[in-house]
Amino acid sequence: MAKDQQTPVEKLTPQSATKELERLAKLMAKADLAYYNDAAPLMIDAEYDALRRRNMLIEEKFPKLVREDSPSNKVGATPVSRFEKVEHAVPMLSLDNAFNDNDVDEFYTRIKKFLNLDSDATLRITAEPKIDGLSASLRYEKGVLKVGVTRGDGKVGENVTANVLTLDDVPQKIKDAPDIVEIRGEIYMSHADFAQVNERRELEEPGKDLFSNPRNAAAGSLRQLDSAITALRPLKFFAYAWGETSEPLGKTQSEAIEKLALWGFKTNPLTKTWARVDEILAHYREIEKARADLDYEIDGVVYKVDRLDYQDRLGFVSRAPRWAIAHKFPAEKAVTTLKDIDIQVGRTGALTPVARLEPVSVGGVVVSNATLHNQDEIERKDIRIGDKVVIQRAGDVIPQIVEVLLDDRPKKAKPYQFPDRCPICNNKAVRSKNEKGEWDAVRRCTGGFTCSAQSVERLKHFVSRKAIDIDGLGVKQIEQFYLKEYVKEPADIYTLEQRQIANEIDLYTYKDKTDDPLLKEQGLTKKKSQEPTNKKSIDNLFKAINDRKNPPLDRFIFALGIRHVGEGNARLFAQAYSRFDAFQQAAIAAYVEQPTNGDVVDDEENRHRAEMLAIDGIGELVAMGVIEFFHEPQNQEAVSRLLDHVNPQEMENNNDSESPVSGKIIVFTGKLEVLTRDEAKAKAQSLGAKVASAISGKTDILVAGAGAGSKLKKAEALGVDVYTEAEWINLISE
Repeated sequence: MAKDQQTPVEKLTPQSATKELERLAKLMAKADLAYYNDAAPLMIDAEYDALRRRNMLIEEKFPKLVREDSPSNKVGATPVSRFEKVEHAVPMLSLDNAFNDNDVDEFYTRIKKFLNLDSDATLRITAEPKIDGLSASLRYEKGVLKVGVTRGDGKVGENVTANVLTLDDVPQKIKDAPDIVEIRGEIYMSHADFAQVNERRELEEPGKDLFSNPRNAAAGSLRQLDSAITALRPLKFFAYAWGETSEPLGKTQSEAIEKLALWGFKTNPLTKTWARVDEILAHYREIEKARADLDYEIDGVVYKVDRLDYQDRLGFVSRAPRWAIAHKFPAEKAVTTLKDIDIQVGRTGALTPVARLEPVSVGGVVVSNATLHNQDEIERKDIRIGDKVVIQRAGDVIPQIVEVLLDDRPKKAKPYQFPDRCPICNNKAVRSKNEKGEWDAVRRCTGGFTCSAQSVERLKHFVSRKAIDIDGLGVKQIEQFYLKEYVKEPADIYTLEQRQIANEIDLYTYKDKTDDPLLKEQGLTKKKSQEPTNKKSIDNLFKAINDRKNPPLDRFIFALGIRHVGEGNARLFAQAYSRFDAFQQAAIAAYVEQPTNGDVVDDEENRHRAEMLAIDGIGELVAMGVIEFFHEPQNQEAVSRLLDHVNPQEMENNNDSESPVSGKIIVFTGKLEVLTRDEAKAKAQSLGAKVASAISGKTDILVAGAGAGSKLKKAEALGVDVYTEAEWINLISE
C-alpha cells in the first residue's frame, strides 16, 4: 500500500492507475465516514488532502479511468439512518485546496483568465478564517427557522433542527428576510468551552472517553438524539454563506455577509476584502500568527471572488466552486528531546516504533509520544535517542517527527538498532518482500499464536463466523479464557472439556457470576438458579466445539490467520491441494534460503514454490505469506497440536470423476473469442479442473487463444497438450 502510494503519478500504467484509483476511493470513503458521521478522523487533514490531490492528478492523466465513486465527485459522507434525511435544495459543496503561495497566485490568475479580465483589472477577493467545525444549513421560511441540516454527503444531510434550536447563536426568527433563505455556516465549540465540557464529563461520567478535540465535541453534541443533551453543550455558530434564496442577498460576497450580521448572525470579524494577491497573502499570515490566540480552531483561510455575478459566471467543477479555494495552514510544530524508543507489537505481529518525548505543548495540546512509522523511517531520518527533534501535529492523531536537529545531537548518541526479535515473545521479527521484490517497510513477529501480543486477536479470528464458527465462543469469552490462561492457542479450545472433567480448570464456577461472559451474553446473570444455568451454557459450548472438529478445508486454512490469506485465497489453496497435509507440506518444502552471493533463486529451482505461484489468483505476496508462516517451527508445532483434535475435510470436486478434465491442471493464454477468460475458468473449475496461471511440469492442458506467446512455447517444450479454443469447447462438451 505504502509503496503504491509512493509511485509517482507519471510512472503509473493504466493498469496500476486503475488499482490506485480504486484504493484511493475506498480509503477516502472510509475516512469521510469517520470524519463526517462519526466525528473520529482516521488521518490528519494533510494526509487526506494529499490523497485527494493524488487522486486528482491520476484522473487528469487518465481521464477515461475516472470512477463513478470518485472522491472528486463527492463531498462529505452519506448520512446515517438515525436522523431523518433532508435533501439540500442547493448542494453544500467542498473546496479545492491551496497549499502554498504559488497555488494562491495560480488561483487568482486562473480566475482572471476565465473571466477574460485584463491583467490590470481589479478583482476583489474576500479572505475569511476556515473554521474547523461542523457545516450546517439553516432554512428560514417567512423569516422563521424551519429546518436545520448537516452537510452529510453534500446532497443529503441529517435533520438536526431540534438540536440547532438550542444554540444561542442561531436566531429562530429574522426580520426583513426573503420568503426563503438558507443560511450556511459552521457549528463549533470554543477552546474554553471544550475544556469545561471534558472536565464535567470526567466528573459526571468517570471512565468514559473524553472528547479528543473541539470539532469532535461539537459534532458529537449536535448529533445527539436527545436535544436536551445538546442544550447543555456550549455550541456556537459562525455564518458565512447561503444556499437557496428567493431573492439576492446583495451584489457582492462582503455585502451579503453584512446582511447576515444585520439579521443577528455572528460573522467572523477577521473576514476582509482585498484586491491583490500580496494583500491576500499578507492577511493569511496575520491570521496564521493570531491562530494560537483565537478561542476556536481554524485550519486555514478561505478565499472567495467578491462579486456574485462573477461567482455565477465561474460556476462549479465537480465537487467544488471555481470561485473559491481554501489555503491550508501547515501542520503545527515544536522542538523537544527524544528520550526513548519503544516497540509496540500489533495484532498482526507488526513491530511499530513509538518515540517517547520530553512533554511539549503543540497547538495547545501537550505531546509526549510520536509515531516513528517503521524501521526505514528511523534509518532515513537517522533518528537517535537523545536527539533534539522537530515534531508536528495536526488534528487529533499521534504527532510525527519531522526532522532531527543534527547540530544539537549529543556526542554519545548512537544509531538506533531496530530489533530483529519480538520484544514480547523473543521470536524472530522479519521483513518480507512484496510482489515487486521490494522489502516490506514493516518488520513482523513470526511468533503467531505463541506471541501473547497477537494471540487474543488470532484466537478471535479462529473462532469467528467466517472461520471455524464456534457458536457461543465469542470475543468476550475468548478474552476471559485467555486472561484465565484456559486458552492460549487454538488447540486449547478443543481440550477445554477434557481439562474440565479432569478438574484441571473450573469453567462452572466464577467468583462473581455477573462476570460470566457466557451468562452475560444470554442475559441470564440475574436468574436465581445460576449454577445449573452456568453448567448448561458451558455444556452447550462443549457441544458447539465438538461440532466443529471437522471443518471444511478452506475455512480451516482461513482460520489460521496467515497473513494475506483471506477467504478467497484460502478457497484457492483448498481447491489446488485438496488436503491440508498436501498444502502444509508444499508450503514447508517451498521455503528456500536466499543465496548469500546476491543471486536470486529461480522458480524452476523450487518446484513447490513454482506450483504454488501457478495457482490462478495466487501472487508472490500471498504465496510468501504462506511459506513464511509454515517455515516457523513454532507455527508448525501449534498447527500440529491443533491437528491432534481437528480433521479438516478434503476439498471435493464440484462434479463426478467422469468429466474429461476432472483433476487436470489447465492454463489459459491468449485472447478467447467465444468465452470470456472468466467464463472459461469458471467452466473448467465446475468440471473439476484446477486452473493455474503459469505453465509447469504438472500442467495437463494449455488452452491457447489468439496471440498466445511465451506460455505456448513453454508448453510445447514441456510436452503439455495444447488445445485451441474450439477444441477446448468440444472437449468439455463431451
